[in-house]
Amino acid sequence: MPIDVGVAAPDFTLKTQDEKEWKLSAHKGKKVVLLWYPLDWSPTCEKENCKISAEPVLAGADTVVVGISRDSTWSHKAWKSSKKITHDLLADPLLDVTAKFGLVHPAKFISHRATVIVDQQGKVAYVGVQEKTGDERDWGPIQAALKRLG
Repeated sequence: MPIDVGVAAPDFTLKTQDEKEWKLSAHKGKKVVLLWYPLDWSPTCEKENCKISAEPVLAGADTVVVGISRDSTWSHKAWKSSKKITHDLLADPLLDVTAKFGLVHPAKFISHRATVIVDQQGKVAYVGVQEKTGDERDWGPIQAALKRLG
């Protein structure tokens, strides 16, 4: 069951593709878009992450976007470099953070393809889970939720 809108987002720290610690609470005061995706190097995940990098689908001066999957930091680093992805990719190899947000896929050891937006005060403002993991997420509701946050 995904995390509820309106609750405080659980704080977490994960490593980026560069082995740097990325902490959710360090971004308080900004809108944070957490994009869970199943795996690096897979077609839909590549399409989405490259789209975010090439088009302003989630752009904003006070918006932070990160991708999260179970892949390792070294896989993230190679994939980010190879595909020219501009946002940080966070490694959650044991799906501990994914579980805190209720986004572990029940059939596999991966996450759902899901989006969580954390508002400027640290509360969950939007949750969207893609029913069919192989399908690209619907960007419209995500963009609308960001717009509502100002």
